[in-house]
Parts: sequence; structure tokens; C-alpha cells
Amino acid sequence: MRHISLACAVASLLACPYAAAHEVYISNEKDNTVSVIETKSLQVVRTFKVGKRPRGVTFARDFKTFYVCASDDNAVQVYDAAGETLLHNLPSGADPEQFAVSHDGRRLYIANEDDAVTTIVDIPSRKVVAQVDVGVEPEGMAVSPDDSIAVTTSETTNMAHMIDTRTNEVVANVLVDQRPRHAEFSPDGSKLWVSSEIGGTVSIIDMAKREVETRLTFEIPGVARDSVQPVGIRITSDGGTAFIALGPANRVAIVDTRTLKVIDYVLVGQRVWHLALTPEENMLFTTNGVSNDVTVIDTGTRKPIKSIKVGRYPWGAAVRPMPTHTSGTHETETR
Repeated sequence: MRHISLACAVASLLACPYAAAHEVYISNEKDNTVSVIETKSLQVVRTFKVGKRPRGVTFARDFKTFYVCASDDNAVQVYDAAGETLLHNLPSGADPEQFAVSHDGRRLYIANEDDAVTTIVDIPSRKVVAQVDVGVEPEGMAVSPDDSIAVTTSETTNMAHMIDTRTNEVVANVLVDQRPRHAEFSPDGSKLWVSSEIGGTVSIIDMAKREVETRLTFEIPGVARDSVQPVGIRITSDGGTAFIALGPANRVAIVDTRTLKVIDYVLVGQRVWHLALTPEENMLFTTNGVSNDVTVIDTGTRKPIKSIKVGRYPWGAAVRPMPTHTSGTHETETR
């Protein structure tokens, strides 16, 4: 297996002139804020207010704007990335949880937990294209690399619902284990990884057959099985490595996707929710919802290198790549 390596040694990471500075946006569910971590200094450089109970956060494909699911405001908020000012709200349906942006940047697919629908929004016109009935308590959202399929996971129905993006109709329902929370496509689109929080597994779905081909389980010495509750998933761009957040197990599993074996468990903060990789894939950031911090993992050594305090109940994470010639920070931090 080809392991991901750091461009600079961990000991000199902060001072390394070749380490690109990016920004990691963390949604703090309890504080109604987003904290911004700079990846070169590994510090929170600013925190700003957003809508109520922010959960999903992601950037537009051009990184000029970003979206926040303000769940208790029943809105997807659109912010200018340069000044972090609210531009407008998109129609979202009730209680938006997670969302996914199509790869052409034109559509936003939103899981509406309270309404059991997926809302599809045309981003340029800010209009709802369709609302698609799915299972009970939808949460996870993903779009295939070719934009042909959108997937919603429903926590109570225990299914991954596949929506044809041309017709906006459900074309397949795949049963997974209890309480699916997150969906992630492999880079080539041939597989779909779905985490099941209560089931304690990750189902890998063959997209050609639209059926589960493998279920991953996790055994951590000294950790009760019912504490292993997979949520967030990130897969490297070469498709070779998957990182899986294991909830109250306080671990991230690192999986070799070729052998489908866990090659390591990394200890992080309490109740790890979601994950974000830097563009170089040399650092992984985890949101730890109970300890109110973010753990930074060196993906080359597979070791945690820093814990960063953020707001209360950090939930979502998204990375804004920055040009290498700028630090990407503001001079002052606001809270």
C-alpha cells in the first residue's frame, strides 16, 4: 500500500516554508458559530456567528462562497468566503442536516430530517427544483463523481436512497445497518461507503449492482462494541485509504481500501463526528462533539499532533484551500 507522507517532518511543520496554509471551517452546533483554523499555525484565527444549530458546512466548487446548514432556522445560508458575510439563504426544507454540492457546482442536494425528503436546489436561480420523498429521518448526502446519482441516507428506515439526477426520482433503495449517518463515494464512483452509527458498521455498496458487497466492522481493544459508532468518512484522492470517525469510541479508523483491513486506530477527542482532509492529504481534522475540540492527525505517521479548542459541540468540517503565497489569515480573531 502507498502511504500518504508529510512534506515536512512533524517537528518542523509549523515553521516549514513549504507547508501550504489552508483554512478549516468548523461548525459549532451549540454556539451558532463557525471557527476557522489555519493549517500552518494550527490555531483558531477567527470565529464568527452563523444561523441556529449549524451542522453541515461545505464550500462552493470555486471556494468563493460557502454553505452552512442552519438546522433550527430551516435554512441553508450562503456566505461570501472573502468577508464571511451572509449573502442570502437558499430554500432548504425543514431541518436541513447535511448537503452535497454537485460537481458542476449548479445543484445543492439537502437532507431534510423532519420532512423525510431530499430538497434539490438550483444554486444560480436559488429555486427548488424538486423535493424527493425518501426514508424517515434523512441525514447523509452524497453526489457521485459524474453527478448522475445523488444519495440520501435515512436514519430510521436504514437505507441509502439513490436518486437519478436527471429525473429526480429514486431508482434504488439499498438496506444497510441501523442508523446510517454518512455516505461517501469512492473517487471513481464505483463504490459507496455508508456508515451505520448504531449498527457499528460501514457498508460498501457496489454501484453497478446497487447492493452491499462488504460490511466493515471494528474491534478496538478495551472499547465496548456499542461505543463504536461510525459517522464521518473521508477517502483519499487515490482511493487507497479511508478514514472513518467512530463516535464515542474516540477513535478514527484508518482502512486500506484494497484489502478492506483496518491498519490503525488513532485516538482523538471525545465523540468524534466528522472529518476533513487538507488538499495535500497530509493532515486530517476531526470534530469532537463532547470535548469541544478538533484533533489534527498527521496522516503520514498516523499520529495525533495537536488538539485545538473550538466552540461547543463542533460538528461539521470543510477545508478552504489557500494559495501557497499567502497565510490565509485575518489579523484579528473575533469571538
